[in-house]
Amino acid sequence: QVQLVESGGGLVQAGGSRRLSCAASGRTSNSYVMGWLRQAPGKEREFVAVLSGTSLSTYYADSVKGRFTISRDNAKNTVYLQMNSLKPEDTAVYSCAADLRFTSSANGYDYWGQGTQVTVSS
Repeated sequence: QVQLVESGGGLVQAGGSRRLSCAASGRTSNSYVMGWLRQAPGKEREFVAVLSGTSLSTYYADSVKGRFTISRDNAKNTVYLQMNSLKPEDTAVYSCAADLRFTSSANGYDYWGQGTQVTVSS
């Protein structure tokens, strides 16, 4: 089992930045692929970014490419999502997730955190 806890959400103005963190515990391993996903009110969950265990491979949703950066510190068992140039449409609950597969499927992860709210005001 892997436990994931997100932090760093909050209210930010459009154009601003925010960094989310995801702390992993339990059967943590550098083999796990880590992803960030989000769900806005009334909308389905959508994929945001994914990072391989070695950090050599990343993939981003087109909507965040060039603005968001996913990274990890394996020594701290922590994954980050640096969000820049935020837009009101980025408002959502952001969740981190873990799986052994490199996937951009919004529901393709075995382990999930509880999520953290990010609200971008215009």
